[in-house]
Amino acid sequence: MSTNTAKSTKTNESPRRLVFILFPEAVLLDIAGPLQVFHQARSDNSDTPCYEPIFASVEGGRIATDTGVTFDTITLHEAATTLIDTLIVAGGRSAITAATDKRLTDWIATQSQKVRRVGSVCMGAFILAAAGVLDHRRAVTHWRWCEQLQQSYPLVQVDAAPIYVRDGHIWSSAGVSAGIDLALAMVEEDLGHDAAMQLAQSLVIFIKRPGGQAQFSNLLKSQINDGLGRFDTLHAWIIEHLAEDLSIELLAEQVSMSPRNFYRKYKEIMGLSPARAVERFRLEEAQRLLTTTKQSIASISRRCGFSGYEGMRRCFMRHIGVSPQDYRERFGTSSIA
Repeated sequence: MSTNTAKSTKTNESPRRLVFILFPEAVLLDIAGPLQVFHQARSDNSDTPCYEPIFASVEGGRIATDTGVTFDTITLHEAATTLIDTLIVAGGRSAITAATDKRLTDWIATQSQKVRRVGSVCMGAFILAAAGVLDHRRAVTHWRWCEQLQQSYPLVQVDAAPIYVRDGHIWSSAGVSAGIDLALAMVEEDLGHDAAMQLAQSLVIFIKRPGGQAQFSNLLKSQINDGLGRFDTLHAWIIEHLAEDLSIELLAEQVSMSPRNFYRKYKEIMGLSPARAVERFRLEEAQRLLTTTKQSIASISRRCGFSGYEGMRRCFMRHIGVSPQDYRERFGTSSIA
């Protein structure tokens, strides 16, 4: 997550030069989402653009996206002739093919040492990884491709959970719309928190999501794992009763099964024990409350069914690596009611 320490861009400064790296069949929203954010970013209510977008590709010319919409691009050589502030690599399944083009990966490897900031949207992470930019760094891509990214590039520290990750000056984001969150976080770094929040409002985005927010909820994950929806009703019930003592016996009763048979069947279908699933639902709700309310941490602990603050702290440290207080400080917003 970016901080609020960066100075605002002054109206008399030249726009920051953004270079979007495109390739055939790149996903349109991976380009258009961040582009819209940067286009609308303004400093101190000025009409002066804060960013200058440039589109580049290996050979230049017109590049067609997955939707057929095309972009006119300049060559990588031309893009490097003037100062680049931020380099953003688009995504799409064709990124895996683009990642095999040594002309592209060598150029990105070189530029990553010169530019202030590098980012990828969705499967653009495969191109950064092929260029060696993500070696020994945390990174994320679309959740469906995280395992392949890790297997293909074992030096990358793939974190499948967040919607975006920042490791030094290297940024990466999860699938499709997460590119908007990435761009908003970059604007926040450049122009400050208030500017990013106003921009989110102007784009009619409900809330500027923190990078530590999961790509999707544990409820959605459970629905994907349980393709037939056998435990959907139970999961919805769990979320409504997190403060209770959700024992195996109580859960089994909700699905009219014996505790022993329920435990066996649940773990077989869902891939984790009922107790572990309950813990993840509690964690997700606690994360939501920490970032969207001013309730005390002790109150949130009780509301989510943890065995006191220490139990919640241990859960946060095990799954996220930070304490509840640190999580709130990193990802909360001063504007919550």
